[in-house]
Amino acid sequence: MLITPALLAAALAATPTDLTPIDCDACADWNRPRAPFVLHGKSWYVGTEGLSAVLIDSGDGLVLIDGALPQSAPLITASIESLGFSLGDVKWILNSHPHFDHAGGIAALQRLSGARVASTVRGAQALRLGNAPHDDPQAGFGPEANAFPPVAEVSELADGAVLTLGGLSLVLHATPGHTPGGATWAWRSCDEGDCRNLVYADSLSAVSAPGFRFSDDPARVAEFRATFDRIAALDCDLAVSAHPGPTRLFERAAARDAGQAEPAFVDDQSCRAYASFGRDWLDKRLAEEAAAKD
Repeated sequence: MLITPALLAAALAATPTDLTPIDCDACADWNRPRAPFVLHGKSWYVGTEGLSAVLIDSGDGLVLIDGALPQSAPLITASIESLGFSLGDVKWILNSHPHFDHAGGIAALQRLSGARVASTVRGAQALRLGNAPHDDPQAGFGPEANAFPPVAEVSELADGAVLTLGGLSLVLHATPGHTPGGATWAWRSCDEGDCRNLVYADSLSAVSAPGFRFSDDPARVAEFRATFDRIAALDCDLAVSAHPGPTRLFERAAARDAGQAEPAFVDDQSCRAYASFGRDWLDKRLAEEAAAKD
């Protein structure tokens, strides 16, 4: 069959723009499919190999945290459906922070589900823009590199706000540092009398575009350190990081499913350990900046 310009244009037009894949060096590896698995009770991991997403059944609809990349939206949808739900059951989509690898799929998932979207005030502004904010450490990569499908309607929640749905209550903890609009979400999960405190923790890595120096802004460094302290202080039995690697989520789940005691899947030190990961990264980054300046 001859592919004419008109046919090619029609084929391209058939793909919604909010599902157009984002190309980056790590995107293919991040977006490898991952079978969903239970975290605790009615909370499941539904993300990809390198980008977390969590689904929670409130008893009166679902809450989804993070949407990964635009090309992740079909994978997240498939994971939700494999658990016996419909994407239309999702009533809220929450975001950890407005970078393309965690917010890129939200516009499509919102369009397909009809769900409402919520974030911090700064996070909501960036979600509507479809780009990292001007004072983001990664803003120097440029608006084209940081762009993702904008989300038209986003509810702005204040630090400490409680979002309720059915029997579920999620607390938003503002956790700026990796980006100004970062959020960490905490909720209580109960399963036949076994109740645990679950935390979806924002990214804590001190990553930036070339030329950016965290040490040039002491207030930003102090804010980042306050975020580490805040996450470490959470009542937390299970931390899921926005990228699953830093909390060793898959390794711990595999050990749990194999009946092994170590490493523990439910661990009341998991938020403290994750906060230490962030502190170590920032300390190393500041030491590198100091050495480069000498």
